[in-house]
Amino acid sequence: MSKEKIARIGLPELYYSLQGYTKEKFFKDLIAGIIVAIVALPLAIAFGIASGVSPTEGIITAILGGFIVSALGGSTVQIGGPTGAFIVIVFGIIQEFGIAGLAVATVMAGAMLMLLGFLRLGTVIRFIPYPIILGFTAGIAVTIFTTQVKDILGLQIESVPGDFIGKWQTYFAHLDSWNPWSLLFTVLAVLTIVYAPKIHRQIPGSLLALIVLTLGGYALTSFGMPNAPATIGDHFTFTSGLPEFQTLDLSVATLKKLLPSAFTIAMLGAIESLLSASVADGVTGARHNSNVELIAQGAANVVVPFFGGIPVTGAIARTMTNINNGGRTPVAGIVHAVMLLAILLFLGPLTAYIPLAALAGVLVIVSYNMSGWRSCLAIFKGPKSDIVVLLVTFFLTVLIDLTVAIEIGMLLAVLLFMRRLQKATGITRHDKQFDALSHSDTDRKEVLDVPDGVDVYEIAGPFFFGMANSFDETMRQVHHKPTARIVRMRRVPFVDSTALHNLSMMADFHKKQGIHLVLSGIQPEVYKELEQSGLLDELGRENVCDNIHKALERVR
Repeated sequence: MSKEKIARIGLPELYYSLQGYTKEKFFKDLIAGIIVAIVALPLAIAFGIASGVSPTEGIITAILGGFIVSALGGSTVQIGGPTGAFIVIVFGIIQEFGIAGLAVATVMAGAMLMLLGFLRLGTVIRFIPYPIILGFTAGIAVTIFTTQVKDILGLQIESVPGDFIGKWQTYFAHLDSWNPWSLLFTVLAVLTIVYAPKIHRQIPGSLLALIVLTLGGYALTSFGMPNAPATIGDHFTFTSGLPEFQTLDLSVATLKKLLPSAFTIAMLGAIESLLSASVADGVTGARHNSNVELIAQGAANVVVPFFGGIPVTGAIARTMTNINNGGRTPVAGIVHAVMLLAILLFLGPLTAYIPLAALAGVLVIVSYNMSGWRSCLAIFKGPKSDIVVLLVTFFLTVLIDLTVAIEIGMLLAVLLFMRRLQKATGITRHDKQFDALSHSDTDRKEVLDVPDGVDVYEIAGPFFFGMANSFDETMRQVHHKPTARIVRMRRVPFVDSTALHNLSMMADFHKKQGIHLVLSGIQPEVYKELEQSGLLDELGRENVCDNIHKALERVR
């Protein structure tokens, strides 16, 4: 990449942070990194298992993804790794295409994210409407909770269906096999996570819950208690040591088949990462580089699958833990990755004794925090269009999948926005008198007389395709034939191609009918569009006036 292009996109924040780096900063980053690693460990294990892979893959993702995001990212405090938002997507892809298919889709998604960053489209992601983000986030939260019901109740089910309704039907059909110990362990895990920080703010509740309940489960098994909760070791084999490089099938046929899944991973990764970075900016007062951040997230997702990992994104909870414990440079994120690597190499096999019900408790808290129910309730106090978008996105996420939810949600949001925009744009017709200063900053009035045989139309708001057609219909509803028409456009901030085409057709119609057409109060941006389209000459430059007085003089 050329130096000029690098300068336009920006360098990783690590480069800037190491300039003037001190021992005091390193000590703070070291402490923050160690604490974040402790918090990230149970989450990485839980997200890995819930996604349909082993805990090893979850930790590897946190190690490699966390290191790359911190080393190359555009945020000083972002912590990368596996997140709860991807559980549903990853699980679905594995069921349909297998782990090998997930790896290829993740690499493709990483390439898409890097392309978005290189094209400097990082800010475009922010234009996704808030109700859509709330809708699919709440939908993912409900789906995550649904995937954990089997472990929460300790149900004896060999295979759980992939769809939402099928899951609940299966759960109800096997309720008679529930295990009270599993439910107790889940409840204790939730209570520990909730109340541990209230005892001391820096106590990692999720790790404490896993340690205590792992010891409890081991004690139950040692004393021969029946129906002890199932552990990770009962269903998964934990592999300690460095991950091995894996080859992937990157043939054209495979890439084509997995393109929709890759797009979903890329979009969700971009949204969650930039949302996390924006939240962090609000706390630290810094400002992240969204394009560099997308490149780093993309690089992480390209590399991690070759070592068995799952999709990587910025994690809000771990990022906030980093900030709250003094981390202010990417060094903290790198320390967090190194600490997790040490745990993988030396303490990894101990994870086999963790009860699945305890991990389910961790994910219950994750799903609750993701639900954003307070924000959803706030949406219900706003415009009905936002409520519709929220509900449609939520139910599509839960009942179908996230890709369809985002696509339909975006389409619906755009259509409803256009409808609201059209309602906000008005067309007024004057044929006798009108106040030339109405809707202006002054309280004065200037009543002007409309000459006989002249119609004055005033457009208020954007002159886009919806309003262009409405304006044409409004004029056709007038049954008499005027000698001249003035179209006043002082409150039109922009026009689109449909409006320009509409004006061109209008000019041609008026010429054939022998009606004089004059435009009044054209704003500079609109004037520029008229000139570039050639419409200015078609109308006649003398028929495009600065203000209404000149327009009235022209028709006279």
